[in-house]
Amino acid sequence: RVKGFLADAARRVAMRGGRIANVDVTLLCEPPKIGPHRVEMQRTIAAILGIETSRVGVKATTTAQLGFTGRREGIAAIASAMLLLP
Repeated sequence: RVKGFLADAARRVAMRGGRIANVDVTLLCEPPKIGPHRVEMQRTIAAILGIETSRVGVKATTTAQLGFTGRREGIAAIASAMLLLP
């Protein structure tokens, strides 16, 4: 589902004559650590969006053991993108 969402977002930007300048993703989680998976996440996101891997940032933070992420019941994500539109 995420792949489809990202691909559709990139398609919509391109339809407006724009391009995605960069993307930043922050994962909210307790363990597992994302370090061993960061590069592959960046590559996958970049490939789906059709941008260079260097334009994708992936990092993580904890929620100080608060909420469902703190109880290790799931992982949340916050993402932002800079778009260049004509």
